[in-house]
Amino acid sequence: MEHILRPIYQERASQPETLGVILVTKREEIMSITDTFDTVLLIIVKEADMPIFTKHYLHEDQKMAMHVITEELLNKRLNVGLDRRIVDWIFHGKVIFDRNEYLCNLRLKLQEFPFFGRKIKTGIQFSKLIRRYLEGKEFFNRGNYFDSYHHVVDSLHHLARLSVIDNGLYPEVTVWSQVKKIEPSIYKLYEELVMSTESLEKRLELLFLAIEFLINSKTDDGAQHILETMLLKDTWTIQELHNHHDLRYYSKDLEVFVEFLIDKGYIIVEPKESKSDSIYHRHYKVDRDFVISQYNGEK
Repeated sequence: MEHILRPIYQERASQPETLGVILVTKREEIMSITDTFDTVLLIIVKEADMPIFTKHYLHEDQKMAMHVITEELLNKRLNVGLDRRIVDWIFHGKVIFDRNEYLCNLRLKLQEFPFFGRKIKTGIQFSKLIRRYLEGKEFFNRGNYFDSYHHVVDSLHHLARLSVIDNGLYPEVTVWSQVKKIEPSIYKLYEELVMSTESLEKRLELLFLAIEFLINSKTDDGAQHILETMLLKDTWTIQELHNHHDLRYYSKDLEVFVEFLIDKGYIIVEPKESKSDSIYHRHYKVDRDFVISQYNGEK
């Protein structure tokens, strides 16, 4: 199939903004990795008018897909960690064009999983865990147990990813098989949720207690990235936090995460005067003394 697609990827490779081209072939045991297409071309570019551009091709009985993605969007998907296909393609695809060893270095980066990479991924997964836990608890308290169940499953997935990240591994591929080996207690929670003979209400009640305990035990690690970022300046508006080049990866979960850290004492709200006498701007700063005491074990 590579020779059929050669004119397509050679045209792209000749363009100066193209950083790399990967060819992915369907594997029968996991056809979903290529969305059932026989072949996928992943083309990474420095910049483009559209962050992602897709075309489908047909050759005899073979179907092929081409995805052109910008470096910025690729980094976002890798940092947020919710697209296991991209990670699989980078790890297992065939590199057929690599400008200045861009893909080679990217693979090394993913394999080595540097400490900063772990911190930002931990923070993003932890913020998602907080939102799912809080929303699930609201549904539970209103008696909407099926909606609550959905959120608890997602919470456990984020806990699973956190445990894999904490062990220096990449969590996008076969997460639960990884978790079963490295943190069986979280795998056991998942089993209890889906296999227990207890009533759904009772299962959820027990899971919320367990998840709350795990959240409290993981808050220091989960908050490390956002707190270190916020320590770069004294106070922040919420828009400044959203605009920060790393914190923007938290997306819609950023604000609920900040409120959670305010409740836990890590962040202080600092009112600032506005044009109205009765309304104040809400600015945020890290409680340095509290954070130091937390990380020194004075709890």
